[in-house]
Amino acid sequence: MVTRRAFIGGVSVLVVSTMIGQQSAYTQETVTPVSGGSLVWGVETEPSTLNPHLNGQAKAKLILRNVYESLLARTADGGYVPWLATDYKISDEGTTYTFTLRDDVTFSDGEKLDAAAVALNFTKLKEPTYSGSISAGHVSHVVEALAPDPRTLILKLDSVYSPFLDGAASLEIISPKGFDSKQLKSGGPEIAGTGPFILDRYVKGQEIHLVKNPAYNWAPENAGHQGPAYLDEVTYRFLPESAVRTGALASGQVDVIEGISGNDAAVFKDDPEFSYQSAINTGTPYTLYLNVTRGPTVEVKVRKAVLASIDVAKVIDSVYRGERTRAWGVLTPADTDFYDKSIEGSYGYDPKLANDLLDDAGWTKRDADGFRTKDGARLSIEIVQAQATLRDQRDVLLQALQAQARQNAGIDLALNYVDAGTYVDRQKNGEYGAVPNSTTTQENAVTIYFHYLPRSLGGSINYSRTEAPEVLAWLKEAASTLDHAQRSRIYNRLQRFAILEQAYGLPLYVPEDQIAAAVNVRGVKFRPFKHLPENAYDIWVER
Repeated sequence: MVTRRAFIGGVSVLVVSTMIGQQSAYTQETVTPVSGGSLVWGVETEPSTLNPHLNGQAKAKLILRNVYESLLARTADGGYVPWLATDYKISDEGTTYTFTLRDDVTFSDGEKLDAAAVALNFTKLKEPTYSGSISAGHVSHVVEALAPDPRTLILKLDSVYSPFLDGAASLEIISPKGFDSKQLKSGGPEIAGTGPFILDRYVKGQEIHLVKNPAYNWAPENAGHQGPAYLDEVTYRFLPESAVRTGALASGQVDVIEGISGNDAAVFKDDPEFSYQSAINTGTPYTLYLNVTRGPTVEVKVRKAVLASIDVAKVIDSVYRGERTRAWGVLTPADTDFYDKSIEGSYGYDPKLANDLLDDAGWTKRDADGFRTKDGARLSIEIVQAQATLRDQRDVLLQALQAQARQNAGIDLALNYVDAGTYVDRQKNGEYGAVPNSTTTQENAVTIYFHYLPRSLGGSINYSRTEAPEVLAWLKEAASTLDHAQRSRIYNRLQRFAILEQAYGLPLYVPEDQIAAAVNVRGVKFRPFKHLPENAYDIWVER
């Protein structure tokens, strides 16, 4: 066996996480935290389910990470430190992963965390009636999950799958009792975790209330402290409107908010009564994915025309007032391992090109509203956007895209906002022209697989619905090697094919998170690697 240790002593600080205002000064002070008290956090997104295995909303992880934990924690540079596992090994052939678990961890329902409990999490995710999340994509490669003794977990894969450690190490572990609960799909107090807080109550449409886990004493070594959380209780209040969240913090109704619009950032940046932080996310940019199997976007010339018809830089600057970064590739720049910067500036706004492409594709006539037509049909592309992920002024952004496509090339981008059930059905059946979406993952480039593998082979969020043999071959090749440089070259080739040659999607902006807090709230921060707001474990309130 070859031990591959990436456990790094000490924690580095990530440059992309910008801290502004009084919070910066706090990091230079020596202040003794105090225990006790409560915190109210205004959040943008209500979880679609409280089961961490089934919830694919990055925003919901802010809440769920208080309750559920994983085998390893990530460092700022993408390495690992112990958490529920103290060590791991990968076999010479790369198909057997062995984790050594802590022996002092219990779930909040009283069950002890052992290898059998963790193995059950992996095997359950392979069951068709339970799987469906991104987590299941990693687990699909597991042929056996073994627990030869209480502290040893052995995961055997069907073949080498290079992203597996990233996925396996970050899988949230739930108590075995939860799999027999009627709350399994929806999540709830019966689905216990090992985290520093326990789910106390959930009032749909209003809030989630968590209480301290007094037995907690197994934080990862790069946490801010050890032992139980400082706070006695945390309430996450659902405030979907940015202006409402801003007003709630400014008036003292809440102590912390996340998801701050470009218009509202200045309210907190320049006020010493508040702290303000921002950080770009890992994963994929918010991208308009174009369906290659249905409607006008079957034609590559139409897809390329869409990309050329929109002045993305102008739109992003106008909507977000300089508070968001224009995107270019299939990954965000926060994925420092595999982001290919060379694609930046290699394509973009070119209305003449857009119109020439549409002329060549036969969309030469116009209807009374100025939209292009062919054979009596309008050049209409239905954009299906889930209401659940309609955040961060994305409705305004989509309207701006719609206006530009119409004005610059006569393309009708028809906006359709749908509920969660309709969205799932449309996505499953491919009944849309385009889907805008972003993903925030803790895994290096693994989101590429979910976006570009055929849906039948694990491409659960393959919104372009491509099944190009070149793409499949590249993904298989990259997955079969642990050579980082080789994987990088393959992903870069795939990126240029997907964006420049085939126009599977139009990257729009790099998702980022923002946190503003009252000046007496200490310990608010982002995760070292994933850059989502961290849970409330290290937060305390100065009295």
